[in-house]
Amino acid sequence: MEEGMSQGAGAGPALSCLYVNPAGQRRSEFQRACDGLFAHLEVADGAEQAASLLAQQPADVLVLDLERFEIGIDLPALGQLVAGRAGAPVLVLCPFTNARWLPSLMSHGPLAYAIGPLRPEEIRIEVSARLAQGFALPVAPGPVEAELAALLAVRSEAQQALAEADDSIRFGERLCVALRGCPGVMHAAVFQLHEGGDLRLEAQHGHHGLDLAKVLGRAERLLQSPLRHAFPGLLAAAGGEPALLDALDKAGEPVLAQALQAQGVRMVLGLPIPASGPGAPRGALCLLFDGARAFSRAELGAFADLAQLAAFGLRMAELMRESEELLGRVTQLATLDALTGVANRRHGEYLMEQEIKRARRYRLPLALIAFDIDRFRNINDAYGHPVGDMALRIVTDTARALLRSSDVLVRSGGEEFQVIAPHTSAIDGLKMAEKLRAAIEQAEIPGCDHVTVSLGVAQLGELENGDSLAVRVNAALARAKRAGRNCVELAMQ
Repeated sequence: MEEGMSQGAGAGPALSCLYVNPAGQRRSEFQRACDGLFAHLEVADGAEQAASLLAQQPADVLVLDLERFEIGIDLPALGQLVAGRAGAPVLVLCPFTNARWLPSLMSHGPLAYAIGPLRPEEIRIEVSARLAQGFALPVAPGPVEAELAALLAVRSEAQQALAEADDSIRFGERLCVALRGCPGVMHAAVFQLHEGGDLRLEAQHGHHGLDLAKVLGRAERLLQSPLRHAFPGLLAAAGGEPALLDALDKAGEPVLAQALQAQGVRMVLGLPIPASGPGAPRGALCLLFDGARAFSRAELGAFADLAQLAAFGLRMAELMRESEELLGRVTQLATLDALTGVANRRHGEYLMEQEIKRARRYRLPLALIAFDIDRFRNINDAYGHPVGDMALRIVTDTARALLRSSDVLVRSGGEEFQVIAPHTSAIDGLKMAEKLRAAIEQAEIPGCDHVTVSLGVAQLGELENGDSLAVRVNAALARAKRAGRNCVELAMQ
């Protein structure tokens, strides 16, 4: 076979070829396109027929056209064909929409590849060039080692980006900076699928003036983009398969090709970011190259590792966000009253201590207003607890509508409330309490009569603590009750 290939480098017709594809029309097109290039050309509709033909008469060159093959069904058999070549020339014609074929077939043996779609005349040019080169693998061992070393450095930098995986955008930006270190990469981008099926351009970095949001016409809702079938980054995110476009016009979108070529882009690789379980990918990495290049199996494996690392980082960012939301929810449950949504007694005591410290430090007045609903037990007895709960909520909403943003409303007991009023003197506290009393008296409560409240007001003394202030304001509230209710009393010093 080595002697035949050395002859074939200068005289292609001395070689034999076997072309494999399930579509009869494509087999006929290949025969016409490559007429005269081989001394003998056979075609097969699948791996089984190809294996039978090779057993009868070995072929110098095996061409696997993957169009119409299904990787989940046909990979094992086609992989056996590659493995059976024992290093003899294999050319794979791979559709740009599913580059996952390449590392999968490379695991079975060495091969050269060309990215489709290719017109018949382009197939002839591609095969002729391979024959002239003796089907040498596209990259020599030296450069492979250098480029793999560069990819390992990129992976190391990408792993460091995990330190910023508490936020998906920051992580994406750091990851794009790392990916720019891949040989030939001029621009890198991260696409992420968000809740509701919204694919978004999360981050990008690289060539100055190249903005993928402008090229694609949008930065969000990219799964609805008219370019989702043509741009490898969107293809990989939508379909979960790597997409490799080594010639931009192969996508069939001239405007897209021109926009990328104008920025110096010559090749685009889309890598799906796998999800943590079954289902759609988490998104995609998109690498834009300044020149077309062929990848080895090791390089494609390194790219897959980077996509897996991106999945890990985005999942970490998602977990951090969920953790913060859970912490916020737990904090809310621990500090807010479930019925009324205002601060509960424990949190109110904490806030009161904080305001006392602030008032002491800056020598500012601080007032505390205590009030409760008059004869609230009668409302529950006469109308039921649902109406009582409604009354509590309406009283709360009415009070909140009158308070300043700096004031804090606290539910300190069943029908008892407090207002912590910073920067407020006793006189101003009385005015505020009177407004609350009048507004609550006029509030309409479905299912029962109007309610009234009794209020006590106290200003923080110079050496007073929170407990003492609470005792004084509650004593004032008790006097308001004894005075006939629906009134305001000022606490004594």
